[in-house]
Amino acid sequence: MVTKQFAGSPDEADLRRADSLAREIFSDVANKWALLIIEALGEGTLRFGELRDGVEGISHKMLTQNLRMLERYGLVTRTVYPVVPPRVEYTLTEPGQALRATIDGLCDWTHRYLGHIEASRHRFDT
Repeated sequence: MVTKQFAGSPDEADLRRADSLAREIFSDVANKWALLIIEALGEGTLRFGELRDGVEGISHKMLTQNLRMLERYGLVTRTVYPVVPPRVEYTLTEPGQALRATIDGLCDWTHRYLGHIEASRHRFDT
């Protein structure tokens, strides 16, 4: 896959355009695992196993893929300590912390409207 370079033009940041870099970022970062990883890391620095335990249901492979993607976008910092066995820690960067504030809003919305959504789904499905 060829990744676009951001030149600073408004067209590059338009989520409605299929060829937008912003749309590519949004698509990658707005997946359920990435959101849950960012939320978990909002509590502080965690090791891989702590993250896996904190994000129920995520596989080793999905956690690895999402951490790499978040690191690539500069949302997570990965620190490797030269010890045996290797110790690796993950921390949110400043942009990652800013995104977490947005995710917290989404979590609050979910909690606020969960009953409404559940009732609506039940009516729709019957």
